[in-house]
Amino acid sequence: MSNTPFSVKVAVVTGGASGMGKITALRLANAGAQVAILDMNQAALDATAAESTNIHPFHCDVTNIAQVQEIISQVENTLGPIDRLTHCAAIMPTAPILEQPAELITKMMTINYGGTVNLVKTVLPLMNQRKSGQLVIFGSIAGSVLGPELAGYNATKAATNAFVEVLIHENRGSGVHILLVCPPMVKTPLIEQGLGTKNIAESLEKNRMADPEFIVDEIDKALTKGPKKEILLPGAEAKILMLFRRLFPGLLWKIIKLSMK
Repeated sequence: MSNTPFSVKVAVVTGGASGMGKITALRLANAGAQVAILDMNQAALDATAAESTNIHPFHCDVTNIAQVQEIISQVENTLGPIDRLTHCAAIMPTAPILEQPAELITKMMTINYGGTVNLVKTVLPLMNQRKSGQLVIFGSIAGSVLGPELAGYNATKAATNAFVEVLIHENRGSGVHILLVCPPMVKTPLIEQGLGTKNIAESLEKNRMADPEFIVDEIDKALTKGPKKEILLPGAEAKILMLFRRLFPGLLWKIIKLSMK
């Protein structure tokens, strides 16, 4: 059951046309909020918007700072001050480093990390001026728990995790609740981009991935706790993997490599 607060009147969700972004957008819309969803998939945007009159679709490339600024300005002028930003937009192509084109690796960083920077730099100053708001940013345990064929994605999430953790410390006491979400592998359309990697394909086949509804439930619970909750590791798997990375990194690599055979 959702704990989404009804005090959220206007929300922005990037990657809002699929996966956890779509789940978040629909929950907020059903709770009465006006929700702007940003995505590059126009057909999915239209389909999601058709599910609620409270959802407003915007075709947006999060790597384009001018476009992000224009859309956020439009949202604030038409829907009202943004109470919550949930930033989910990301891509996850997988391949060994020497087989993945340099252009694709850097594109991944531009979208996953650069997009985070663009949304934060555009939305957070508006929230800081009002001394209120919620900023939910999807990092990942993949920023610490590394794996073969995931170097590009791992690097983008390591950058995002570091950026948002510093952001949290720099903005304590501002009135804005910043929450860094670091889930394990989640069964969403994003994961389909990594099905060429054996352990991802097997995890999906054996139903070992986290349920996206559960992850959004955990985010809703964390937001009800207020600013004291800053970094969320949803579920036991995320917590255990992060603990192994910190205490037994060599053993974790052995386990990961065995899963690839």
